[in-house]
Amino acid sequence: MYYALQRAPLVAQPLLTALYTLHQKLFESISKVSDPDVGRVKLTWWKSEFEALAQDTPTHPVTQAIARYYYASAPPIRTFMTWLSGYQMDIDQTRYLNYLELHRYLEQVGATLANTVARVTACEPAVLESWAPKLGRALLFANIVKRTGSLAQCGRIYIPIDEMRRFSVTADDILYSRYSNRLTQLMSFQVKRARYFLTEALNAIPQAERKTQRMLRAQAAILLAVLHEIEIEDYRVLHQRITLTPIRKLWIAWCTQ
Repeated sequence: MYYALQRAPLVAQPLLTALYTLHQKLFESISKVSDPDVGRVKLTWWKSEFEALAQDTPTHPVTQAIARYYYASAPPIRTFMTWLSGYQMDIDQTRYLNYLELHRYLEQVGATLANTVARVTACEPAVLESWAPKLGRALLFANIVKRTGSLAQCGRIYIPIDEMRRFSVTADDILYSRYSNRLTQLMSFQVKRARYFLTEALNAIPQAERKTQRMLRAQAAILLAVLHEIEIEDYRVLHQRITLTPIRKLWIAWCTQ
């Protein structure tokens, strides 16, 4: 995220940093707890904090920063509440029957995030809905594929159950890193879909927005490179997190024009 953020317009970087920090804080509220009830308490606290932000009385440093940088307009409180709904799904649901169920999660978290950050620098905010949600869903799905193993260690498997059955892969295979030809085929399917989503979303960005949205485009370019590395590693993402070196991330972000 750091390297992609450097491609955003300098004037927008403080607000974008605050938004992504908030996104990370919400994710940590459910990813770093083993007791779902603790996660619910944390999300309830954030709900109260967003209500305070709406009244211009935030108490958390991140929401205070957001209030400060949204000086010309009201912060998108409804957007933040949608994020909460998405992360509530992480507490209430650790498996997804099919892609349609997963799509709802991608929409509430990924699409909402991308739409919010894209709006900060958009030349044509009126047409954001035609491309930003699609890119947000693609970015989140690619991240899920990349982090399949680490997410499973937190008790969450995002690969749809019907697709696991199609390839004869069980939840235990993923939880205990049991590699097999079936698992390789399953992960190959997920990687190909993630690449298709990213490529399609990038192509949907209007020409007028390509320069102002270099941050989101850099994120996508970095994830496309990670997906390639996953293929090289024969899709062995369960026991390790495959990523890029900092210098390569910097180079890919810098080349995003």
